[in-house]
Amino acid sequence: MSTTIKCIIVDDEPPAIRLLEKYVAKVSFLELVTSTTKPLQALQILEKEQIDLVFLDIQMPELSGIQLSKIINNKTKIIFTTAYPQFALESYDLAAVDYLLKPFEFERFYKAVLKLNEPVKTVEPSTITDDFLFVKTDGKNNFEKIYIKDIQYIEGLKNYVAIHLVNKQIITYNTLKNIEECLPTSMFIKTHKSYIISLSHITKTDSNSVYINEHTIPIGDTYKKGFFDKIQERKL
Repeated sequence: MSTTIKCIIVDDEPPAIRLLEKYVAKVSFLELVTSTTKPLQALQILEKEQIDLVFLDIQMPELSGIQLSKIINNKTKIIFTTAYPQFALESYDLAAVDYLLKPFEFERFYKAVLKLNEPVKTVEPSTITDDFLFVKTDGKNNFEKIYIKDIQYIEGLKNYVAIHLVNKQIITYNTLKNIEECLPTSMFIKTHKSYIISLSHITKTDSNSVYINEHTIPIGDTYKKGFFDKIQERKL
């Protein structure tokens, strides 16, 4: 990337600003114009100067990052940096470039800023072939065909697995690990040691749970970062 990207940092926590300043200094195509703990001051800067990118915290006094981004209204690119994962889905409604969940390493930061140079991708309708599985039910040679697109989530039950489909549930003698290996990683992710969920069936999410219609699936601490990273990659 040869073009210099002028950026500002807006965060009410000085330690967070210092870390971002350190990360920005490592990236040759980023030029830090200023850092501020005050959202209203940031707004004044954005009105006076041509800023290409804002690293924006969400939970701040005076004006939240979400509110500020709505005022900016696509005049500049935004990468949210926050400790609160529940705002991830809303951030993509605001066309954010990325959503960095604190604490994040430089590698994750760098991956986010590289997106600034990515061409806009057109999402085509899925044309997956062989998009089904045969699941063993009761009996030696009894199998039931299920379509991957109909799987909402999968629940591990000790020696059994419950596959929750759009219109029914199937119990099979198997392990969650075996089922996981048969699923496309672009469509499914593990959110807990006992749960795998379909990204396409998510209704909403908060810090600790995923909601698929009336079902609530927990997000384990071990899986939280990976899950919300996957959310931002798919821009749900």
